[in-house]
Amino acid sequence: MTNPEVAILMLCLFIVLVLLGFPIAFTLLAMGVGFGYFAYYSAGSINEFSDIFNNQIFYLLNQNTYSVMENDTLVAIPLFLFMGYVVERANIVNRLFFSLQMAARNLPGSMAIAALITCAVFSTASGIVGAVVTLMGLLAFPAMASANYNKEFASGVICAGGTLGILIPPSIMLIVYAAIAELSPLRLYAAAVFPGLMLAGFYIIYVIIRAKINPMIAPKPKSEDVPSPGEIYLSLLTSFVPLTILIMLVLGSILGGLATPAEAAAMGALGGLILAALYRSLTWQKVKESVFLTAKATAMVCWLFVGSWTFASVFSYLGGHDVIEHWILSLNMAPWQFLVMCQLIIFLLGWPLEWSEILIIFVPIFLPMLGIFDVNPYFFAMLVALNLQTSFLTPPMAMSAYYLKGVLRGQIELMQIFRGIMPYLGIVIFCMLLMYQFPGIALWFPDYLFGEYVP
Repeated sequence: MTNPEVAILMLCLFIVLVLLGFPIAFTLLAMGVGFGYFAYYSAGSINEFSDIFNNQIFYLLNQNTYSVMENDTLVAIPLFLFMGYVVERANIVNRLFFSLQMAARNLPGSMAIAALITCAVFSTASGIVGAVVTLMGLLAFPAMASANYNKEFASGVICAGGTLGILIPPSIMLIVYAAIAELSPLRLYAAAVFPGLMLAGFYIIYVIIRAKINPMIAPKPKSEDVPSPGEIYLSLLTSFVPLTILIMLVLGSILGGLATPAEAAAMGALGGLILAALYRSLTWQKVKESVFLTAKATAMVCWLFVGSWTFASVFSYLGGHDVIEHWILSLNMAPWQFLVMCQLIIFLLGWPLEWSEILIIFVPIFLPMLGIFDVNPYFFAMLVALNLQTSFLTPPMAMSAYYLKGVLRGQIELMQIFRGIMPYLGIVIFCMLLMYQFPGIALWFPDYLFGEYVP
């Protein structure tokens, strides 16, 4: 029963319910089943009470649930999450931050640089923005505040650095994207390496320039607080190197074709346990906490997939995708105009929504049109991945700001955090423009490793 008007109503109602605060996954599921019952309803089919459940939507829901459970790509998600939670609870990140802080002591804004690098390294091991921002808010913000760093400046560093994990491989967001767009996760990882490093590099450059221009916002450490070179070297050797080696082994095995993302994630989870044991931080309580948090986060992702695939299937069956596609094609846009429109819509959706809803619900609307406009799907994926950084940085629903405010409470006002993250929002947009002008930033490395992409 195709009915495009009902499909558009379904989409608008979903956005309204999300803005009202309803849980995303179960809103998708409820609306998918509710509108799907209408879409698949056959007149005269309900003669008895038992016939109420004689509707194809229930079969679709069952199939979507089974598809999520048997998806090999998604197996990597709980394993990467477990690796991140084990590393977090083993206090490895604490050692890493203070080691980098000592190593960068001669640079302007040394603590901010250390916080950004720690965020980048830890977020690649975790991939959970909330966990990274929360931990760094408890760890780095008090250290910067005690060193008389400007609060807005410090909060912006933590919020922006915490979002890097959804871009820099091994990223959970890229695994989700690969499953949705049916792309190779290996190519996506390779395509994300340089854009991720570029964004992190620009963040660091901005911090150095800002601290150089205005030293008052990031005072240099006192001479008596600086340890000896030998202590710095030993600290880096025992904190930064082991975790970096683990991440590089995981990422290298994927890009080198030696392991699938799921196999590499399993190796990373085991490596996280070994690191925690070497640091004498591995306890039964911490393992239990890591398993519980992994199960909780994985369940959320799986329900998001079940709900979103059901929602998207019903939306498409009602004719919603066709309406949007015909409208876009009727505009007779050039490829660059199509890209600008898509990225602008995703950017605006980042104000009320998180990356998962945008990626699972709205990005698939544009994917079928990439071939029509002759857009490389991996290049488009990297534009989207960069753009999704803004979903955590754009008020009023900048979730990284709320994560940080949640742990700092009365130490800083929400508006101060918003002001602190604005420069990083501009940097993200600048990186998107730069990558559009030079697509090789995203495409050179995957083409070098796996050969030129052929549709």
